[in-house]
Amino acid sequence: MRKLFLAIAFLFFATNAVAADFNHSGWDILLRQNVTLVRGGKASQVNYSGFAQNRNSLRAYLASTGAVTQTEFNSWSNPAQLAFLINVYNANTIELVLDGYPNIRSIRELGRFGQTPWQRQVVKIFGAMRTLDHVEHWLIRGSSRYNDPRIHFALNCAAVSCPALRPEAYVGSRLEAQLEDQTHKFLSDPTRNQLYGNELKVSSIFRWYRGDFQNGNRGFRSLNDFFIHYAADLNLDPQSVARLRNGQIRIVYLPYNWDLNSFSTSIRDRLSPH
Repeated sequence: MRKLFLAIAFLFFATNAVAADFNHSGWDILLRQNVTLVRGGKASQVNYSGFAQNRNSLRAYLASTGAVTQTEFNSWSNPAQLAFLINVYNANTIELVLDGYPNIRSIRELGRFGQTPWQRQVVKIFGAMRTLDHVEHWLIRGSSRYNDPRIHFALNCAAVSCPALRPEAYVGSRLEAQLEDQTHKFLSDPTRNQLYGNELKVSSIFRWYRGDFQNGNRGFRSLNDFFIHYAADLNLDPQSVARLRNGQIRIVYLPYNWDLNSFSTSIRDRLSPH
């Protein structure tokens, strides 16, 4: 009898553990249909026309994320929470772009009244209208729950120089692998990050968010620590790693291309760091 009770209890908690997450299948379907990876998955092109044709489905997903309460969110594991916030950010970014598409060249054209697009209250979350900046800088970066600089390779700002928009939803059960994969692919893209002589030319993301890569999160105390950890992705040989460790390599930040990462945009020649 005791064994039966334990078995029932185990099934109950296991079922609830699985349920204690969010269903991102609607967003996952849209991503798989409308995002194309290029250059070995190192960059992506977005079919905004396809998203526009399925805008009702996108809005249904956003309505479901907007209905989540803070209490419900707090009951999830940290990976499930972070996956939810990343998906909310990326899906609302697509929805914002659709407000101007196809008559915009860049998401930056969608700012209003002296506010950037990221300062507009376009995200419904936890019962309030918030900004994309609020989701990124307050709920994700500003929270002590996550402390993971790899989020910068998962959040997508709809620009050519942004990390690839992953053609699948982030989910708590696979978030670690997904974030690591995004990081490997972004760093291994020679059009975004590459050693040229005594200069390591890298994305401006590392300048804007340098603090996130050197504040001890995941054991990184400097930007060079981060680059050394991912030396293989950056194609750094042992001699280059030694020079980087000794401060003999200068970090240079590349210009950022804010053109829309649309399906029709040719990005092959627009990302060159030369």
